[in-house]
Amino acid sequence: MSDQKPEAADLGGLKDRIVEAYPEKVGKNRAKHILVKDGNGGNKIDANAKTIPGIITTRGCAFAGCKGVVLGPIKDVVNLVHGPVGCSYYSWLTRRNFAKADDNGKNFLQYCVTTDMQEGDIVFGGEKRLMQALREVKEALDPEAIVISATCPVGLIGDDISTVAKEAEAELGIKVFSANCEGYKGVSQSVGHHIACNALMENVVGTEEPEDATPFDINIFGEYNIGGDLWNIRPLLERIGYRILSTYTGDASIHDIAKAPRAKLNVLMCHRSINYATQMFWEKYALPWLKVNYIGVAETARSLREMAEFFDDQTLTENTEKVIAAEMERITPALERYQERLDGKRIMLFVGGSRSHHFQHLSEELGMNVVMAGYEFAHRDDYEGRQVLADMKETAISRVVPDLHYERESGCEPPADLEQKKDELGGHLLDYEGMIAHMKKGALIVDDLNHFETEAIIRELQPDVFCSGIKDKYVVEKMGVPSRQLHSYDYSGPYTGFDGALIFAKDIDMAVSTPTIKYMKPPWRKKESGSDA
Repeated sequence: MSDQKPEAADLGGLKDRIVEAYPEKVGKNRAKHILVKDGNGGNKIDANAKTIPGIITTRGCAFAGCKGVVLGPIKDVVNLVHGPVGCSYYSWLTRRNFAKADDNGKNFLQYCVTTDMQEGDIVFGGEKRLMQALREVKEALDPEAIVISATCPVGLIGDDISTVAKEAEAELGIKVFSANCEGYKGVSQSVGHHIACNALMENVVGTEEPEDATPFDINIFGEYNIGGDLWNIRPLLERIGYRILSTYTGDASIHDIAKAPRAKLNVLMCHRSINYATQMFWEKYALPWLKVNYIGVAETARSLREMAEFFDDQTLTENTEKVIAAEMERITPALERYQERLDGKRIMLFVGGSRSHHFQHLSEELGMNVVMAGYEFAHRDDYEGRQVLADMKETAISRVVPDLHYERESGCEPPADLEQKKDELGGHLLDYEGMIAHMKKGALIVDDLNHFETEAIIRELQPDVFCSGIKDKYVVEKMGVPSRQLHSYDYSGPYTGFDGALIFAKDIDMAVSTPTIKYMKPPWRKKESGSDA
């Protein structure tokens, strides 16, 4: 690739060239997933659709979304994977969820626990093996609860893991529940998030009561403490005066999740993975949710101020402004140095549920230009906002996992001034505007970006850095473009809050300022160029 950056890309032409390279039927399909934003509001994009066979996608499976994303970070629970060992091993610590044991000393995140199904279990059934594994887990680890996650073979042979879970709960005297998250369900890991939210709602949520209540009890939803993200946010909130009753599910205890309905507000980070739960909490407990973003300096400050505005308490408001002022004074000199170094750099963002939106704010704050953004497993509402939910057609794919609905629990009432608060909070209370609303006219948005499209877009747009996941990281680096993982942070992070903005800026600065990958040549290329370097 040339070192000279394009002044202005013809993104409409780029889309046409990508689509024309496919067979006609495939091209028509992919054209619906590639959007150049116009200024007239006609910004519909297809999402949550089957990946075309033969295309190299970066998506995961339902098991990955259920066990790997939502259930996996709960620290005092043993996640028992019922299936062959491969699925367990693949999902073992890959997302860098951090946790600290509570007073009971129980933290099982480091363990990989599986029934290790063999050929005989496939033929004759694995329920006896599963029951024996549950007994061994209780004896060896004594967790607060056990959750069984099913893999593809379990669904194919018909093991009744739900019944086994009920029998084990009666025998062992601890909570045991199951998630039928066989990998083949749905089109991506997104359906696994839905399965996990349903499982927690049906088996855990509301089964315990907090010992004491405070006026400022909150839950943090869609925060998985990757690289310690939660641990950057918790001190800020506690300094202001909030008590975090529960997280969903980073550094979470199963007991905290059980008590979560008694909070006064749910704050929502990752919309895609956990909006199912926030909506069920609203239906059943009249517990409102506020869309926040703790990635980026301005967005962190905005989120803290809107939380204070929701509670409308003078002390909270004053504390919020004091915390923001103190943090800004502390980080501004370093932030300005990075802004000078990163100004004008070009960044591509292709991450999961909400991160491509979250990190646009921080990237632009650092002076970078976002030349493309997209999601792996989003639905249309993640792109276009929740106002499109009523227009989204139900499909066979969307019927794989039911939407659970609840009648309002007696005694649970929403705040009397809810409608006024919705008007005051800029569309973030019980609503989400989606990523496209944030992006500039002419921006390029791609859903379910694949290997071919990645290469084509990089050649045309020539980004300085590409932020994505592990599956496409090395494809990008082979093209001479530095890559940073935003799923697990490449062993860096945390990236949330005021300090996290500086860590992200440092990592991006290192990537673009020392792009050693650009100068590395494989042996056959050295021979082609006649260089020994």
